[in-house]
Amino acid sequence: MNQVTTIDTNNFAAMAQAMGMAADAPKQSSKASTLARLRIHHTPIMGQQEINGKMKNVEVIGGGAYKLEMPDGPTVYAESVSIRPFLQRFMYKKFIKGNDNTANRFVKSVMANDLNNDMKDNDGGFNCGKPAGFIKDWAALPDTMKDLIKSIKRVRALFGTVEMVNATDENGIPVDVDTTPFIWEIDNRDAFKTMGDMFTKLSKMRRLPPQHYITSTTKEVPLPNGSSFYIPVADIDLGTTLDMDNESQETFANFMSWIENYNVYILNTWSENMHKNEDVDTDTVEAFVDIDLEDFV
Repeated sequence: MNQVTTIDTNNFAAMAQAMGMAADAPKQSSKASTLARLRIHHTPIMGQQEINGKMKNVEVIGGGAYKLEMPDGPTVYAESVSIRPFLQRFMYKKFIKGNDNTANRFVKSVMANDLNNDMKDNDGGFNCGKPAGFIKDWAALPDTMKDLIKSIKRVRALFGTVEMVNATDENGIPVDVDTTPFIWEIDNRDAFKTMGDMFTKLSKMRRLPPQHYITSTTKEVPLPNGSSFYIPVADIDLGTTLDMDNESQETFANFMSWIENYNVYILNTWSENMHKNEDVDTDTVEAFVDIDLEDFV
């Protein structure tokens, strides 16, 4: 057993254990902390405005706006955001559509540093049902298996703080919003790569994510059926290097605690459901398993 003989203030976990703080440490809650959710809103929000004396339906929020959903608070929108990324994790998720007797729900896996290992999920399985290993012959798979694999999304979960530039409410009225800690579950393939490129660039420069801001707008991608969706257009501000002050350290610690709480919940529900095929009760997980029909329209 390795003995700690020097004080390292940069490694709280090891030092807290060595100093006998474990017994008096605050207990981890099974519920999520209050963390806002960032996403791209793909459809415009319509409202009414008076034009030449008549009320007309107009777009008050354009498609492709960023949407920040505050826990127990308002939802705000902005065409551009300034993100200070702190960390990222990876996970799987799968949407299950409800019926007359059951609600819509997500199956979600634990969060990890990569997707290279099997990951327990809240349905009592692994990887939300995605088969392990490399699929050599996709064409040979049964259609049911193909549909299952397509329904399971890999997710880049981005944690950081965000400034909503020129934010408005759902009626298009300007609002003041403080810089807000958030989670952004990125499951679109193009968006997944775009934000991943930001981390790759920082890694090549040996810079940590919280040392720089990322500004992001969106770009429309037309679909053959005439509709469209939007993907982020991101750029790193390398001209400014941010300090890792006490507030930054606390923000990072809060994100790590949130992830730990989330994973504890997933592992607990995995244990509860691994021996049965019943649906997971989603009433207790609304803070973790967030559902927005727009994500899979």
